[in-house]
This record gives sequence, C-alpha cells and structure tokens, in this order.
Amino acid sequence: MDYVSALIPPFVMAVAFVALIKTIVKSQGGANKAKEDAAVDAALTRAEAARQARPDES
Repeated sequence: MDYVSALIPPFVMAVAFVALIKTIVKSQGGANKAKEDAAVDAALTRAEAARQARPDES
C-alpha cells in the first residue's frame, strides 16, 4: 500500500500540470485575444504619447 501513497503526489501534480496547460491553450485566441490585444495597443499608445510629450534631453 506504500506504493499507492508514493504515486499519488506525482499523479496529482501531473493532472494539475495538464489542467494548467489546457487553460493556457484555451485562453489563447477568441474574444480573450481581442481584449488582450486592445489592452496592449492602449498601453503602447500611452507610452508613445508620454515619450513624445517629454522634452528632448539630448
């Protein structure tokens, strides 16, 4: 019976790892991708505007 208790933690970790990978893969694309792309575009636009508004230091 010791072998069963020795195999449970690695099995649980393997199942958790597979669930994590499936979640990551499922979140790539679709409506989530559009929202993430919009957030990144907005952040880049803000950074570019802040860079242009800053006086030239050279």
